[in-house]
Amino acid sequence: MKSLRTSGKGLIGVDITSATVKLIELKRVRGQYRVESYAVRPLREGAVVERRIRDIGAVAEALERAVVQAQPSTREACVAVPAGAAITKTLILPASLSDEEIEARIEIESDKHIPFPFSEVAFDFQRLGLNERYGDQQDVLLVACRHRDVHQLTETLQQAELVPAAVDVETFAMERAFSELRQQGGGGSDEEGVALVDIGATMNAFHVLKGGRIVYSRDTVFGGRKLTDEIASRYGLSLEEAGLSKKRGGLPGDYASSVLAPYIETLVQQIGRSLQLYYTAGRKHKVHRLVLAGGSSVIPGLKERLVEETGMEVLSANPFGRMQVNPRINAQTLANDAPAMLTACGLAMRGR
Repeated sequence: MKSLRTSGKGLIGVDITSATVKLIELKRVRGQYRVESYAVRPLREGAVVERRIRDIGAVAEALERAVVQAQPSTREACVAVPAGAAITKTLILPASLSDEEIEARIEIESDKHIPFPFSEVAFDFQRLGLNERYGDQQDVLLVACRHRDVHQLTETLQQAELVPAAVDVETFAMERAFSELRQQGGGGSDEEGVALVDIGATMNAFHVLKGGRIVYSRDTVFGGRKLTDEIASRYGLSLEEAGLSKKRGGLPGDYASSVLAPYIETLVQQIGRSLQLYYTAGRKHKVHRLVLAGGSSVIPGLKERLVEETGMEVLSANPFGRMQVNPRINAQTLANDAPAMLTACGLAMRGR
């Protein structure tokens, strides 16, 4: 039975990472998105490890706090499984098949496409149109993951008194939000390759997009938590205080040279290595610009160092640049958090 369906308008996007839970509510007003509510709340260390929930109770509690802070007007929410937990394949099937026949065909041939028992699978599909080569065939996008991954996420939402309306895949949500960046001119043209670097607490994900679609991805186990830990240890701060300080500054004079600069150099080297591996893999689309996302992408000096190292234009992701904002939201605070809200925004955009 399929359980990765889209829903109607007005979804809350919920992004669960290893360090925070992020919630954002978008509404369509006269054909344009409006940010109605949002919140970011910290997570207890170990509650989520490498994008997998280890403590549902702790995550649900943090999400509850986010809901109280945001005061959204709806309780319907969309959440995403990590890309590594999902199987995505484009199938070529007869164009004459109905939805029911496509579903039956996928079930019968599941052992060809899905590497685990079909009884454990939640799946969905989307027609992509007629196949370019064979006029009587159609391309169908198949997305599948284990029931347990869907259940874990929906259970977390329910414990936070939210209504699970849809389960997405992180990369699809990111592509959807990236479409907003393209509308603003920050996502490049259809012919340009754009590297999106999502710097989280423990991982940084390097994606190359062409025409708004992710064509290459690479994850590296290195994120902002390392810098936070170093600040906390060196200056005797709590992790929360250290996290705020690394973005806002105000640390002793030796911070920039002894702590921040080595971290930035390591991160720049890793991004350069990911770019090199992209080209080594024989990819044809040249990368023309870098877009930085994630909570640790706003560290002072990172953007400038990347411009110096790569010679490319480097932008900070802000999917809310064209959107209206509810007056009760602090627009500057939202702008500061925008690079970290890309996935949550893409999830909320499912309501369009």
